[in-house]
Amino acid sequence: MLGTVPNLRFRANGRAFARIAQFHPELTAFRRDLHAHPELGFEEVYTAARVREALKVCGVDEVHTGIGKTGLVGVIHGRRNGSGRMVGLRADMDALTMAESNEFAWRSTRAGMMHGCGHDGHTAMLVGAARYLAETRNFDGTAVVIFQPGEEGFAGARAMIEDGLFDRFPVEAVYGMHNWPGLRPGTIGLNPGPMMAAADKITIEITGKGGHGAHAYLAVDPVLVAGHIITGVQSIVSRNVRPVDGAVISLCALQAGDVHAMSVIPGKALLVGTVRTFTSEVQELVERRLTELCSAIALGFGATASVKYERVYPATTNSAREALFAAHVAESLVGADHVVRDLEPSMGAEDFSFMLQVKPGAYLRIGQGGEGSCMLHNARYDFNDDILPLGSALHAGLVEQSLPMHPA
Repeated sequence: MLGTVPNLRFRANGRAFARIAQFHPELTAFRRDLHAHPELGFEEVYTAARVREALKVCGVDEVHTGIGKTGLVGVIHGRRNGSGRMVGLRADMDALTMAESNEFAWRSTRAGMMHGCGHDGHTAMLVGAARYLAETRNFDGTAVVIFQPGEEGFAGARAMIEDGLFDRFPVEAVYGMHNWPGLRPGTIGLNPGPMMAAADKITIEITGKGGHGAHAYLAVDPVLVAGHIITGVQSIVSRNVRPVDGAVISLCALQAGDVHAMSVIPGKALLVGTVRTFTSEVQELVERRLTELCSAIALGFGATASVKYERVYPATTNSAREALFAAHVAESLVGADHVVRDLEPSMGAEDFSFMLQVKPGAYLRIGQGGEGSCMLHNARYDFNDDILPLGSALHAGLVEQSLPMHPA
C-alpha cells in the first residue's frame, strides 16, 4: 500500500504510513503547540503533561511519569504476547537556551528558549507512532515508547536509566531518530557503527606569576603560555591520531587578565574547550597527550598547567545487527534508493549514547532538509511538519517488524 500526504514531495509504502497520514493535521497541530511552549532540560512539565494526555487519548495501556525527573514511558501491548518480547522507541523532549528569530504563528512564546533542534517534532512523531500502534496492535509482544527529558547537555537518558528505565521496561533493543536538514525529506540514513562522537569537556588552568607589563622579565606570563598551548594542542590530532580515526580538539574560550588593565600581566589563565572522538582508545590517547603536552609547555616557560578532562557524553554507536535491521525497515518504507546505509558520522554528540551502552539498538537520521532549510541550533530553524507521518511510520515499522505476528 502506498501512502501519500497532500503537497508532499515524497511518498512512502505501507499501511502504517497511509493510516498515520490521515491524522497528519493533528500531529502538526500538536507539534506546533510544543514548539510554541519550549522547555529546558528537566523542566518539561507542560510538554510531559501534553504527551501524557495524548497517550491516554490514544489508548496506550500504561503511562508512567516521573522517570528521570520529567521523563515518561508509555506501554502498548500487541494483539498477542506469546513472544514475551519488548522493543523500545525513544524521543527527546527538551528545547534550547536560544532566542528564536522566526515570525510564524507557532514561534516560541518563551523568551530565551526555542525548539532549535526539532525535539518537538521527535516527540510528535513518537506520539503518532503510539497512536497507530495502540489502534492496530499488529505485533506480538510489547512496545515501549520513551519520552526523554534533558538531551541538550543534561544527560537525561542517563537519568532515566539510573531511575530504573530498563529494569522496569527490559526492552531487548531500543531505537531513536533525529531529523537531519542535510538529508532531503523521504530519505533515511544510518550506519552500523558510530553515528555521533563522544563529547568531552576540557579545562586547562595555567598558573604563572603576575607582574607589570613594562617589566615582563620579572613575571611568568600565563597568557603567553596559553598561546603556545593553543597552538601545540592542535598537533595532537595531526601527529598522534591515525588519519582513519576521527578526532577534534577545540579550545573555545580563553579567560585571563582584565581588559581594562592594559599593563597588568595576570597570574592565571584559563582555557576551556571540547574533545570529540568515536572510540575509547582515541579518547584515552587524546586525554593522555593533552595532559602531557600542556604540562610540558607550561614547564618550559616556568609555569604550571593542570588539565581537567570531563567525559560528558559517550559516542553514539549503533550495534551492527540492529542497524542492519533498521535499514531494512527503512527500505520497506521509502525504498532502497532513499536509504543511506553508510551515512557519515557527525562530530556532534547525543545522549541516546547512554541507552546504546546498556541495550543494543540503532540511531537513525530522518531527512527534513531541502531548499531554504536551516541547520540545527539556528535561530530560524523549524521542524519540517511534512515528515511527521514518515517518522511515525518508521517508529511503528521498527516495532511491527521486530515483533511480527505469526499465524496461530
